[in-house]
Amino acid sequence: MKLYYSPAACSLAPHIALEESGLPYTTKRVDLKAHKLADGADYYAINPKGYVPLLELDDESRLSEVAVILQYVADRKPGTLAPGFGGMDRYRLMEWLNFIATELHKQFGPLWYPTTPEATQEAQRAKLANRFELVAKTLAGQPYLMGEQFTIADAYLFTMLRWAGPLKVDLTRWPVLMQYIDRVAARPAVHAVLVAEGLVKPKHEATPA
Repeated sequence: MKLYYSPAACSLAPHIALEESGLPYTTKRVDLKAHKLADGADYYAINPKGYVPLLELDDESRLSEVAVILQYVADRKPGTLAPGFGGMDRYRLMEWLNFIATELHKQFGPLWYPTTPEATQEAQRAKLANRFELVAKTLAGQPYLMGEQFTIADAYLFTMLRWAGPLKVDLTRWPVLMQYIDRVAARPAVHAVLVAEGLVKPKHEATPA
């Protein structure tokens, strides 16, 4: 599989899922401003939507949209990153994926554009605050959205929470969310992806005494 991504974009979520799954994959970095690959290829020719993520499968067919790609990856390793289809737990997971996509991801959208009026930006931050309040209540009683197990919903939520800083959404009023960010970031696979995308520096092994 091949993941088309841009550092720190929403493609971070499936990048994390792929690394957590242990499945073989490669990556292609996309310049979202120029809509080109590193070799100058036109990204629109690969994905007419023009954005990331895009997952190219081994048969060269392609999937887009974060929540769909996340579930596809999870289902390649059943029971590892998502409950199996048919049970209520899977629908609960899908409920979280849809909530993150529509109530967090979509609400962040206007904050990325400097042309968005300040009043609109503040209204969006207020909406996000209400959503974070709901998420914080869930995480106050368990380490991950679905309980004790890390799932693809956590990969997506973690990605969205990382956007809060650069977009001036203050998370300090929810210590449980700050702790969650640290907890997810400390996972070896997540750290490896953050390093690969140039978002953090590698952890150095302690020097022997």
